[in-house]
Amino acid sequence: MAGSSDSDLSGEYASWCAKFGKECASSNSLGDRRFETFKENFRYIEEHNRAGKHSYRLGLNQFSDLTSEEFRQRFLGLRPDLIDSPVLKMPRDSDIEEGFQNVDLPASVDWRKHGAVTAPKDQGSCGGCWAFATTGAIEGINQIVTGQLMSLSEQELIDCDKKADKGCDGGLMENAYQFIVENGGLDTETDYPYHASESHCNMKKLNSRVVAIDGYEAIPDGDEQALLRAVAKQPVSVAIEGASKDFQHYASGVFTGHCGEEINHGVLIVGYGTEDGLDYWIVKNSWAATWGDGGFVKMQRNTGKRGGLCSINTLASYPVKSGGNPPQPEPRPPSPEPPSPAPEQQCDKFNKCPSGTTCCCRFPIGPKCLLWGCCGVESAVCCPDHQHCCPHDYPVCHPKDGLCLKVLAMLFLFLFSWVLTTQDLVQSSSDVRGVKLTKSTLPIWS
Repeated sequence: MAGSSDSDLSGEYASWCAKFGKECASSNSLGDRRFETFKENFRYIEEHNRAGKHSYRLGLNQFSDLTSEEFRQRFLGLRPDLIDSPVLKMPRDSDIEEGFQNVDLPASVDWRKHGAVTAPKDQGSCGGCWAFATTGAIEGINQIVTGQLMSLSEQELIDCDKKADKGCDGGLMENAYQFIVENGGLDTETDYPYHASESHCNMKKLNSRVVAIDGYEAIPDGDEQALLRAVAKQPVSVAIEGASKDFQHYASGVFTGHCGEEINHGVLIVGYGTEDGLDYWIVKNSWAATWGDGGFVKMQRNTGKRGGLCSINTLASYPVKSGGNPPQPEPRPPSPEPPSPAPEQQCDKFNKCPSGTTCCCRFPIGPKCLLWGCCGVESAVCCPDHQHCCPHDYPVCHPKDGLCLKVLAMLFLFLFSWVLTTQDLVQSSSDVRGVKLTKSTLPIWS
């Protein structure tokens, strides 16, 4: 869209706002800073792609209304100053793990094709890139060792890893590895989900150690061959300078653009290859699938610079894992649902009694009842005196003694009443048992 006018771009801006769910001010408003920034970025992208001399293309994404400075402040978060933290146990000048020295390097590797990479995630405006680079590397080695790909919790690192790391104000992958080693494992994303802000550490979730690592290794600064050998065996977390305008708007191809040497963003290398004569790293970012090539970027390797493109060779590390994960407690069986309350008892069209009671007529007139009472026993027998009721398993009313009797007891009373008094019978025979009569109360009126 060469020479795009403001009226042309207002339509582009409206479409962009709708696509990315932005609440955009009217593009006709004087001094609409967001629209002005969008126009500047749009024209920069258009000019870059029209030149046709680059190995990569730029495109609009969710960051296209931000200046480079705004982008830097809100969406990065690596803290290389934390590298001297006393938390770290692994010196950066140590030799790479012995098992990587003799790796037979294939021409290309893509750990996504081996099922060792989770879908791109979104750190939001929390500077938690370091946590995503950490979990991504552990997700990869866990799948390689155990065959299980599990998405792990960045939020646990943001909330709980506070000895050296700073939550949404930045951190370092090696500090995070050390935290996970000392904690004995890390919880899953599902159990401790991400919400792009810091909270108090959930101690219950902290103790849910689903995936564990044995330790970690730091790749010597500037050793690109050591980094290549490591990536041939597993995904590796690295640090880059990610604040350039080109990187902000990267869309596809092999990125060879300008970037500084001030590392400020944690990402994950998940493979490498060659395209049109350019060697590249496959890098997973944490800016959602709407950025880059579905959330990934191909970054040039073998640039001839010790630090690599965007300093990608300077601060690389990876987790070490040789066995399974901590045993998980057996899931508790679900608690049985409480029984449904018994329905209220409808005595007639206008009267009812509470659940667990029985309707008994207190004042009958012929076949009809003028006044109902509620017996405090469920499924009770209403006594002929219209004052009492008996439980269904003691169905014979005996108001004279204030008792409810079993049928057998009533038979004994009838046969032997000329020999024994009722009181003697109740006291002397185990078959003549009873409970006290229950009085009925006035009903609930509907």
